[in-house]
Amino acid sequence: MNTTPPLVDMAGITKRYGGVLACDAVDLTVRGGEVHALLGENGAGKSTLMKVLSGDVTDHEGRIGVEGEPVRFAGPADAQRAGIAMIHQELDLVPGLSVAENLHLGREPRTRFGVVDRRGMAERTRALLRRTGIELDPGRPVGQLRVGEQQLVTIARALALDAKVLIMDEPTSALSNAEVERLFAVIRELRQRGTGIVYISHRMDEIGRIADRATVLRNGRVVAEFDARELTAEQAAEAMVGRSVRTLFRTERAEAGEELLRVRGLAVRPRRPRVGRREPDGIDLTVRRGEIVGLCGLLGSGRTELLETLFGAGTPGEWVGEVLLDGSAVRPSNPRRALRRGIAFVPEDRRASGLVLDHSVLANTVLSVVDRLGAAGLVRRRAEVSAAERSVERLRVKLGRIVDPVGTLSGGNQQKVVFGRMLLTEPRLLLLDDPTRGVDIGAKAEIYQLLGEIAGRGIGVLLASSELPELVGVCHRVVVLRGGRSVAEFDTAGTGEAELLAAAMGERGGSDPVLGPSPGAGGGAR
Repeated sequence: MNTTPPLVDMAGITKRYGGVLACDAVDLTVRGGEVHALLGENGAGKSTLMKVLSGDVTDHEGRIGVEGEPVRFAGPADAQRAGIAMIHQELDLVPGLSVAENLHLGREPRTRFGVVDRRGMAERTRALLRRTGIELDPGRPVGQLRVGEQQLVTIARALALDAKVLIMDEPTSALSNAEVERLFAVIRELRQRGTGIVYISHRMDEIGRIADRATVLRNGRVVAEFDARELTAEQAAEAMVGRSVRTLFRTERAEAGEELLRVRGLAVRPRRPRVGRREPDGIDLTVRRGEIVGLCGLLGSGRTELLETLFGAGTPGEWVGEVLLDGSAVRPSNPRRALRRGIAFVPEDRRASGLVLDHSVLANTVLSVVDRLGAAGLVRRRAEVSAAERSVERLRVKLGRIVDPVGTLSGGNQQKVVFGRMLLTEPRLLLLDDPTRGVDIGAKAEIYQLLGEIAGRGIGVLLASSELPELVGVCHRVVVLRGGRSVAEFDTAGTGEAELLAAAMGERGGSDPVLGPSPGAGGGAR
């Protein structure tokens, strides 16, 4: 174990949000050249503790020492001057600014005449992006990038600070396997330079590969510390939730009923193509009542674009092919029409697309059903409160008060609010885009149980996920997308993950949605 003096020493850190004790006398040290994993369920206090260290939260109790000197940060700029930088789980980029402008915001290089050195800024941007293994036009607006690309930009921005301590909050949640490997190479490089890294992740395979030590928080308190290289997933899960978590996925699955959704030859010819999007270009799939069908594919395969198209939130343009719901043609032109037809959608980026963060949990929960809760155009407050309370109770949302801003909840509980709102619409078809992204193992188990209950009620589910075990463990079948097209289909019974990955990467295997099984197909999912 690393016995060098700590770069950072936190002692007795306590922070309250109203009546919620987010951190309760937490002690934590970070040493140079080590990766210290911070584990815990959503709401355990991990992000709050790191916001204290990064200067985002200043009204706290307890003390912080940096290289033996006591500090008290007045804001993130203070922490950065002390050598501490944070890569946030929720992206904090400015969509309208370019990649280069986001990387250098507030630190723009100047010429000797005092104007912004845009050529120098572009060159440094390319160098920083190369360190993260990505090639992007420095002048491209960040809002045009996919979520995974935006995540790499935030990592590059943190590297630009050349920090002594770098905090990474779920840095791989939107990255492909290849991008994760490149990030790990960057982490090893930083470790060799003596940088201390705090690594927050819910992916236990990552912790064992990259971390030296692991500290587990539960209900705002430190409950366990481990040598990360010897830590098992079961040990970590039990420490995080305070009970045994032996079966993450439900073993029983609802029996699929009659065909609910049929998509044949779906392609979208956009009126104005959008950079960075992979529109449907020949999609074939079916979903039956009570069936969970997975969508597997690498970054840029078109999973998100397909779901957005079916929900009426995709790029406007001409549709080719057919989409039938209960035998009737559907072509939603906007989300409101999709909801009226019984199609609901939980988006990938809950903060940007799923929630109004400064509005209450109550308002966010009933947002999609306000017109059903009133009479003569007037919303009945009692009906609103009753519907929201039933929803948060059913989904076990951890919160202070139902009138608190939804932005004060942990990521997992915010996701539950989005789920609850969509379920209040009583959908026939539920579209899910990476619904467990950035969610801890305990909340994942609850979401998987919820999906089983949803399917048991006869609702069809179309689930896009970047996690292979999730697709294999949750879904009845998996459709593989590549380049905006459906290229293979697998029954997950007896199927492993390798076959799905091979199909997603372009190797043969599985069952062609139109031609049937290919020789030697065995199954597998991503």
